[in-house]
Amino acid sequence: MAIRRSRGASVVKKVDVLVVGAGVVGAATALHLQMRGRSVALVDRRGAAGREASYGNAGLIQREAIFPYAFPRDMATLLRVAGNRGSDVHYHANALPGLAPFLRRYWHHSHPLRHARIARDYHSLIARCLEETRHLAGIAEAGHLLRPTGWLKIFRTSRRQDAELQQAEELQRLFDVQAKPLDRTRLASLEPDIDPGVLGGLHYPEPLTVTDPGQLVDSYRIATERLGGLFLTGNAGSLRQVTGGWSVETQDGAVQAGAAVVALGAWSDQVTARLGYRFPLAGKRGYHMHYRLQAGAQLGRPILDAERGYVLAPMRQGVRLTTGAEFARRDAEPTPVQIDRALRHARRLVPLGEALDSRPWMGIRPCLPDMLPIIGPAPRHRNLWLAFGHGHQGLTLGAITGRLIAESIVGDDPVVDLEPFRADRIALR
Repeated sequence: MAIRRSRGASVVKKVDVLVVGAGVVGAATALHLQMRGRSVALVDRRGAAGREASYGNAGLIQREAIFPYAFPRDMATLLRVAGNRGSDVHYHANALPGLAPFLRRYWHHSHPLRHARIARDYHSLIARCLEETRHLAGIAEAGHLLRPTGWLKIFRTSRRQDAELQQAEELQRLFDVQAKPLDRTRLASLEPDIDPGVLGGLHYPEPLTVTDPGQLVDSYRIATERLGGLFLTGNAGSLRQVTGGWSVETQDGAVQAGAAVVALGAWSDQVTARLGYRFPLAGKRGYHMHYRLQAGAQLGRPILDAERGYVLAPMRQGVRLTTGAEFARRDAEPTPVQIDRALRHARRLVPLGEALDSRPWMGIRPCLPDMLPIIGPAPRHRNLWLAFGHGHQGLTLGAITGRLIAESIVGDDPVVDLEPFRADRIALR
């Protein structure tokens, strides 16, 4: 890192690369760059990494998540969602007009044939998620946060069970994904304290579970600093192009670099819009709360209640109850009704005790209508790189995305073809 002084001016820090946004994607990018000998300044508005959507997820590194969440197209599901009473989907009616352009494109890309093509591109990232996460967690001395337990999907109706088993067979046939069907007896052998009335389930054994997602991401930040990088509190909105590169304002003054990476999750479009880009980025809000288990009860791995649309995941902070998606304006006040709706079912599924949080946590998933992230160079700006739009799979794809951006910046051939993830595929005119 260099420091430049000019007469009458404050000190300006100089690094090779600015990374704005210290979620899992930004923190992983910063660590990968520092490992490759590039000096990095990781800049975020908070004093720690992984405090936004990277913190509040179900803690899964999902090898099987090859088909991204699509817009429902069957009438029964659409009518149920329209009723706005579920724990899987909730919406603010006053937000729908603003979201309509995004939702129309989301619907279009969710056609089964288009969705299948998207899954093939998505698989190129997902296929590497386990090894890349293990590798980066090892560098960050955070391997103890990863558990090889896999996760469970449970069913209450034979109709849903048959559909999920069929999808699991397709995943195995097309992408070599392991899935183990479970009847009541086998389910009880894995999770003895689960509701015995559950019909059955599926065990996906390959995925890793993360006992503290926020701490995993912050470990990437700590490792970046250990290797000589900077972590600074600053305003990403101040990112601007200057002679020789890019500059951003921080609490420690201006920082300049030859290259910059925008990895701001759901807020990325606010920064890129100032540079002339229009990306159809929308936020799916989600909530979580932590609970104790009742005395003597155990939960060994995350469980998705397929019909109800919530996850129970054992974390260091307690059992985390996570909700599905809420469609609302990004700056709207939290409305955690999905927590209450899910909790009624969750208490019957697993013997939960008292809440450990004073109020629900809320985060925003950054989603693009074609369900693929943007990973690669900005179309009209030299040495500006974009890494956002990972939807529900930011934690899963953070490590591989960081590697791909770092490889591109240093001039190496990316280990995954970035053509499907280029920014100009989806930028609005």
